[in-house]
Amino acid sequence: MNIFSLFFFGFLFSFVGSITPSMLNMTALKISLDIGRKAVNKYALGVSLVVIPQVIIAVILTKYIAENPTILQTLEKFGIVIFIFLSYYFYRESKKGKMKVDGLKAKEANPFLTGITLSLLNMFSIPFFSGTIITLDVFKLFYFDFISVLFFTLGAIIGTFYILYLYGKFAKIIQQKTGKLTKDINIILAILTGLVAVFSLVKQLF
Repeated sequence: MNIFSLFFFGFLFSFVGSITPSMLNMTALKISLDIGRKAVNKYALGVSLVVIPQVIIAVILTKYIAENPTILQTLEKFGIVIFIFLSYYFYRESKKGKMKVDGLKAKEANPFLTGITLSLLNMFSIPFFSGTIITLDVFKLFYFDFISVLFFTLGAIIGTFYILYLYGKFAKIIQQKTGKLTKDINIILAILTGLVAVFSLVKQLF
């Protein structure tokens, strides 16, 4: 496995996993509108730094799981259910209206510390990275040596930073088109997660 492939996977999954409107990227949007794009970069840096321990914890958990085949087989089956649920969730979210961008007094907050705090509160990150690593490991696309984990982590950091940077850069456009953006992205994610569920089920059966 080429280490640059792991960098690509880290970047891709963190970028795609954060692309749909959520607490983290909506906050980036609001900071950009209230303070400016430079503040968004500080915020994105704070969020991205927290990705380091999150990925490391995910790797440790996943390695333990990988060393226990029974647990891995159970998780693979459980993963199918999760992907079906996610497909339904994204489909349901696509039916909702425009997502509101409020709740943060950006001018009174330190963007960097805000990024760290919100990223620490994002409890979905560790299970997300763990699920990503498990999926890659199942298809023999991930290794647990130091260099492989390092490049995957670097990819995840840059992917997270870049999507937040884009939300800040195109804040005004996104604010105007959030409803359509949310709908389109969630429909795409619903299809993708549905396909992953079907593919995983077929792999289990055959």
